[in-house]
Amino acid sequence: MRYNKINNELFIKNRKNFKERLKPNSIAIFNSNDVVCYNADESRPFIQNTDLFYLTGIDQEDTCLIIFPDSREEDAKEILFIQDYDEKRIIWEGLKLNEKEASEISGIKTVYSLSQFNPIFTSLVFEAEHIYLNTNEHLRYVSPIETKDARFLKWCLQSFPLHKYERSAPIMHDIRIIKSPIEIELLKKAIDITKKAFFKVLNFVKPGVWEYEIEAEIYYEFLKNRSRRPAFEIIVASGKHSCYLHSITKNKQCNDGDVVLIDYGAEYANYSADITRTIPVNGKFNHRQKAVYNSVLKIHKEAIKLLLAGKIMDEYKAEVGEIVEKELIDLKLLSFSDVKKQDKNKPLYKKYFMHGISHHLGLDVHDLGSKYKKFEEGMVLTCEPGIYLPEENIGIRLENDMLITKNGNINLSSEIPIEIEEIEEIMNNSKTI
Repeated sequence: MRYNKINNELFIKNRKNFKERLKPNSIAIFNSNDVVCYNADESRPFIQNTDLFYLTGIDQEDTCLIIFPDSREEDAKEILFIQDYDEKRIIWEGLKLNEKEASEISGIKTVYSLSQFNPIFTSLVFEAEHIYLNTNEHLRYVSPIETKDARFLKWCLQSFPLHKYERSAPIMHDIRIIKSPIEIELLKKAIDITKKAFFKVLNFVKPGVWEYEIEAEIYYEFLKNRSRRPAFEIIVASGKHSCYLHSITKNKQCNDGDVVLIDYGAEYANYSADITRTIPVNGKFNHRQKAVYNSVLKIHKEAIKLLLAGKIMDEYKAEVGEIVEKELIDLKLLSFSDVKKQDKNKPLYKKYFMHGISHHLGLDVHDLGSKYKKFEEGMVLTCEPGIYLPEENIGIRLENDMLITKNGNINLSSEIPIEIEEIEEIMNNSKTI
């Protein structure tokens, strides 16, 4: 892999946490993602199923994990299956992991070729009472494509109809939400790469550049620093585009006097950074842009103070909403009397700030986690307020990645400039890191 080797204690501990939540005499199966094709015989770069990676550290296709803690056979309590050795495939694609390498990465002693999965699984499953299957239960997940997990679920139900079936997803949501020290370091690395890209952008942006050229600078810095890709589709949105929350066309020229909103993050070892900054194309915010920016920055700073252990997401959002209302009143976008009379279920500030204030961050950019679960030490969440004024071609969003601790929170992205003065100084003096 392009990233540095990860201590396999991470994956050993993750499997231990998962096993502790299983019902007695249970067997659980996790599959890698499919390789997805473009057209003809061309395929997209492979991205691993994040649950499987979390439990094994294996980052290649055609991988499967069996966890069977109560197996009477010691070498069957954890079994990893990897891609079969294929000389012809090696000629075209290069070497894949062998059994020894896969064992070292994952900390799993028993490793077989994937072609041996069916007979081995069948020999074990009849000793189990419960079968835990994994599905994507993220609230935002919508896909018309049948996944490998979905196909495997159908096969299991047909082949072993009398077993008791359980869901792995609730367990994964519960254990993945708290980040270990090793995970925090991987997130810090992704954020550090993202920081380097921002300094690159600050020294590059000027009137006349195109949004896609800014994206290219970001890509260059990511790839140069061991990131394989952005953690999500990069948003580079100038002028009126900055008011479209997920503008990914990147086909507009950046004009003198506009702002450009950049929402981006590097992937490192499958862990995701998620940062947003808004900068002036010509290196200087005008009076109105500065006023809106300072309001968003004030909301951001106040919201960070509220991001504390013990709160739940809806409570936190409601508190931030009151701060947003005050800033919009100060900007004369709302009136105090209208806010006082508003329907609390349809707050007026949503006209100018439509999206959520925070989401969990980790292996997935919108990481697993329930909005009903109280914030706890070890959670990482974004803080990302914004104000969007399409009539004025001004969209401002500011986003940092925050680690919850028992004594407050830590801004993991504090080294990425956010104050107006620092941004303008760097853009006008070509200051570098």
